Amino acid sequence: MPMANIETTNPATEQHLASYAAMTETQIDAALDRAERAHREWATWTTERRGSVISAAAQLLRDKIDELALLITREMGKPLGESRAEIAKCALGLDYYAEHAAQLLADTVYETAADRSWVSYEPLGVVLAVMPWNFPMWQVFRFAGPALMAGNAAVLKHSPNTTGAALAAARIIEAAGAPAGLLTALIVAEHDVPDVTARLIDDDRIAAVTLTGSERAGAAIGSCAGRSIKKSVLELGGSDPFIVLADADVEAAVHHAVKARFLNAGQSCISPKRFIVDKRVADDFIAGMQKGVSALTLGDPEDASTDMGPMARRDLRELVTGQVAETLRAGADLIAGGQPVTDRAGWFFPPTLIADVRPGSPAYDEEIFGPVAAILSFGSEDEAVRIANATRYGLGASVWGTNLDRAAHIGRQVVSGACFINAPVASDVRIPFGGAKRSGYGRELADAGIREFVNPRTWCANKQAADGTGR
Repeated sequence: MPMANIETTNPATEQHLASYAAMTETQIDAALDRAERAHREWATWTTERRGSVISAAAQLLRDKIDELALLITREMGKPLGESRAEIAKCALGLDYYAEHAAQLLADTVYETAADRSWVSYEPLGVVLAVMPWNFPMWQVFRFAGPALMAGNAAVLKHSPNTTGAALAAARIIEAAGAPAGLLTALIVAEHDVPDVTARLIDDDRIAAVTLTGSERAGAAIGSCAGRSIKKSVLELGGSDPFIVLADADVEAAVHHAVKARFLNAGQSCISPKRFIVDKRVADDFIAGMQKGVSALTLGDPEDASTDMGPMARRDLRELVTGQVAETLRAGADLIAGGQPVTDRAGWFFPPTLIADVRPGSPAYDEEIFGPVAAILSFGSEDEAVRIANATRYGLGASVWGTNLDRAAHIGRQVVSGACFINAPVASDVRIPFGGAKRSGYGRELADAGIREFVNPRTWCANKQAADGTGR
């Protein structure tokens, strides 16, 4: 594998940030050895001792919040306030697992013919984590908190454009008192990622793999893991429906729709992307969205007055530009935005509203990973459900209406990994998170998340010899 440099760039200024030397095969091999040694030591520690390290990591995140938030903003472009909130959420997540892991991993006792039967939850080993750039710290610690507290080690293959964040995350864990190499960031050049990732999954030192990323990446990772017969968890894309019923509080729905769709410049898998609105309130909803969008300030993400920063990379902006243009050619109406900002440096794309979106167009059929809200209308509940399910994705969904039973009835008919009523979809460390259909499989967070990367080991104990034959 040839040596190469990874260059990071500030998406708001297009200025160079840093250069990182990609690892050689020898360096990656040594990193795997360190991770395996760290796991063997870490797995012998009590949950309480592990928890003291993870709690210390949470405190380090809080101590370094200004430094880390600025790093995130400069590497991928989100407003500084959003970056600070991301670091704070990471700290909360680590604290949760430090406090609750012992309870979540406690033996489960079963009544059988044996004198005692139980299941213990034991670590798998070294887990490969392939993580995205859009929440460069939260995605890492969302996985690492439960996986490490369960006794595993991790090697992290992060997105090249957030290499600084990857290295910072690894330093936080080690500085907190973990064995060296417990969380190791692998620096891999973009063109080498497919081959290196496949080789890592096939390596006997890797026990399992988790990915948060695109559907294409998920298919590649899942197939590699399947060939190696290794556990995998995939959290992939989403084209989440945001269903507004006729009895909804439209003003509240609009407020949350604007906030949820344009957070992080719309670059979030669980951001609502298709706004499916009852025809009786569609005009009011569109007018409210238009007003809300016009109030957003697009600009320097380091300026406290900025509501939305640039997109993370030039190629991502180009993709969204093409998707919007194709949707409009298919007959949709442009309400606001629609064209990239070209009179300034930076990869800015304005908050965009598109109404009367037609089947067969990107905004209807695909995920638009950027600041674009697609508005569709319906005349009956059956039509609303049909439109909501007219996607290969099934990550999240939200339903808005004052009749909660009716809203829940509609939500149950929408295929998704999560459904929120009168609230936008959000991840919360206290509840499981994951998708359905081509949004992936497996769960992160809460009890389900911490038990993804363990061996549920069955035990039966008898005071005297017992017959164990039969099925």
